[in-house]
Amino acid sequence: MRDNSVYEVLEEKPLTDADRVANVLSDQIVSLGQGSKKSGRPDHSIRLVIVKIKPHVSPGKYQGGSSGVDSDGFLRLATDLLDVPAEIIALLYHYRWTIEIFLRTFKHLLGCRHLLSHNHNGIKIQAYCAIIACLLISLWTGHKPTKRASEMICYYLMGWADEATLTAHITKLRQHDAATKR
Repeated sequence: MRDNSVYEVLEEKPLTDADRVANVLSDQIVSLGQGSKKSGRPDHSIRLVIVKIKPHVSPGKYQGGSSGVDSDGFLRLATDLLDVPAEIIALLYHYRWTIEIFLRTFKHLLGCRHLLSHNHNGIKIQAYCAIIACLLISLWTGHKPTKRASEMICYYLMGWADEATLTAHITKLRQHDAATKR
């Protein structure tokens, strides 16, 4: 949630020691949208967990570093998970970025931007094939798959590149890895 969100605190939940260790500052049941029409408000209880984080100030689009929305050092998590401990809510948000990175790899590296099937089993097959391809590329090249390695293997499998070109590319990747480890 944004820091200027309008809400009314209905209940303040007590914090445990584990919540405090996870930097949870407050755990509340709130009613959102007090400044908007009743039809635009949620009709169910919302839990607001506030977690202390490192403040972030965006240096601007062309100043280098990380961009994104400025942060005042408080992460406001709104959820409808009313029976989960606040520390777990904070942990779920923390692991969200691991999931985002995995999905980015899936979409960009393995060519899974579009589903080949909308059937449940078709989606599972596409996901398994992408994971297997990722593992095979990793085993074959000896390092984490890159977009270029994936493309070169695809070119080889489609007949657009011969085995010598593929081997030269993989050798070049290994040499680059060896040079960066020194």
